[in-house]
Amino acid sequence: MAVIRYLVNEVDVAIEFYINILGFLEQIGARDQGPRIVGGQSGAQLRSEIVSGPGGKQILVNDPSGNPVELFESSSA
Repeated sequence: MAVIRYLVNEVDVAIEFYINILGFLEQIGARDQGPRIVGGQSGAQLRSEIVSGPGGKQILVNDPSGNPVELFESSSA
């Protein structure tokens, strides 16, 4: 299980990104928690190239608010 806890510019845009782009599921009604600040963009911005090693592959992306997110795929997956 993964838990996402970031400060974001726009809650609805962030939820859309994490669910539709990264494939997470919403377990708690995050839309009702915290203040909303207008701004942000949709889509993922790459921060690096895919790096492969003996343990697997990783890449860094920015979420719509500019938070860095590390995506990792184990070589045993």
